[in-house]
Amino acid sequence: MITASDIVVQFGKRILFQDVNLKFTGGNCYGIIGANGAGKSTFLKVVSGELTPTKGTITIAPGERLSVLKQDHFQFDECTVIETVLRGHEPLWNVMQEKDALYAKEDFSDADGIRASELEEKFAEMDGWNAESDAAALLSGLGIKEDLHYKLMKELSGKEKVRVLLAQALFGKPDNLLLDEPTNDLDLETVMWLENYLAEFENTVLVVSHDRHFLDAVCTHTVDIDYGKITMFAGNYSFWYESSQLALRQQAQQNKKAEEKRKELMEFIQRFSANVAKSKQTTSRKKMLEKLNIEEIQPSTRKYPGIIFTPEREPGNQIIEVNDLSYTTPEGDVLFKNVSFNVEKDDKVVFLSHDPRAMTAFFEIINEKLKPTTGTYKWGVTITSAYLPLDNTDFFNTDMKLVDWLAQYSPDTNESFVRGYLGRMLFSGEEIYKKASVLSGGEKMRCMISRMMLKNANCLVLDSPTNHLDLESIQAFNNTLKTFKGNILMSSHDHEFIQTVCNRVIELTPNGAIDKRMDYDDYILSDDIKALKEKYYATK
Repeated sequence: MITASDIVVQFGKRILFQDVNLKFTGGNCYGIIGANGAGKSTFLKVVSGELTPTKGTITIAPGERLSVLKQDHFQFDECTVIETVLRGHEPLWNVMQEKDALYAKEDFSDADGIRASELEEKFAEMDGWNAESDAAALLSGLGIKEDLHYKLMKELSGKEKVRVLLAQALFGKPDNLLLDEPTNDLDLETVMWLENYLAEFENTVLVVSHDRHFLDAVCTHTVDIDYGKITMFAGNYSFWYESSQLALRQQAQQNKKAEEKRKELMEFIQRFSANVAKSKQTTSRKKMLEKLNIEEIQPSTRKYPGIIFTPEREPGNQIIEVNDLSYTTPEGDVLFKNVSFNVEKDDKVVFLSHDPRAMTAFFEIINEKLKPTTGTYKWGVTITSAYLPLDNTDFFNTDMKLVDWLAQYSPDTNESFVRGYLGRMLFSGEEIYKKASVLSGGEKMRCMISRMMLKNANCLVLDSPTNHLDLESIQAFNNTLKTFKGNILMSSHDHEFIQTVCNRVIELTPNGAIDKRMDYDDYILSDDIKALKEKYYATK
């Protein structure tokens, strides 16, 4: 259990949040949300003790262990992978080190024997005999293969290090677990593994994430940082989002009677209570929602970008035809081979692969940025496409002002016209005169989306479109794609994005393509598809 009492965090004259009095209890997972800069990561640092609050105290129940997902990817470079995970349970690790040091002594005394006996007892109490096998199981669940377990951390890639540090945080089932963006750099299958793991986790979890499906799957409560305060709500992210949107609509209807508003809110809560996402906490969540004070629900101060795609013409029946397309990297890795399919009108396709380079290579090929090893593709005569690449670095290697940068891609270069598109993506005032080269990752993505909107294309090609975006931008992007009148070809690590947008799945493999017209949830749960994957990924 973690208790926050009268917490205030202030930097100079800016008060990030104040009057924070919250209690985080075992068996619950708390999703911490807020606009960029609201203080989500700062609050986790305060809870972990890394940052001292301006005022107030954080109390952890006596004898309880706190574990934090480390952000320093180089801290354990000289340790083996398995040792890095074991270090996550500091009390156990200390016992192991002291015990090993005693047994290594040449002049082992009676006093050493007594101490060794005490340590062996502690070691057994902490389930030390199963420590290495438990650590190995965590690593395997997170996609770190056994042949890496005894390598040094410095030999791993950045993405592999992220997974090891996540295993370290989870190791030993800590009483209190703090996770800041735990799904970053995880593939969809590993995110699902983590969702299932945390759904069964019986202790206290605080998590910051931009992955809405993940928040919905694991969270029993939502902790919203807004209005300079931190407020806790029962329910997951979807409940918070829908209720805040309802409150916003009600605020706009100023003449609506208070009793009518109350009735509408109560009906909303009852509908949501009856349809809570499945989890072992379902019953308790439903009870909490029923007890929720509707006066707590208020509109969010967050701003959502205005992402609107308006195709200039309706697409015809033939979108793109792909025949025997293959791509092998210069290093000799076969990313996909003998891929053939037709995309037809109304298709919204998600592309999957065990190797994410496959989707990027495919999108680069059909956008004439990369030549295939073999095969051909042909776009339909009615199709105009807009491409959002995975790597947009080359677009921003310039000191052009933002308004001039976007004008390059605009049919109307008048500043007021271009400013309108930047305004939709929340660039206001003097921000439009910033140099393109100094933009953050999220700002660059919003610029690239503005560029796409100007094309009025009827086919959108999106390579990991939620990368670097905040929750508000992801939600707005997702909402507009649901109703887009053209075709979509996309890859994504965002489960919710895929499930709510796509009606077809094409998985690129070294032995062909698995092509199914079904939604994503059905695809990943199908035993027939699992059998097909084993066949298509088998070495031939």
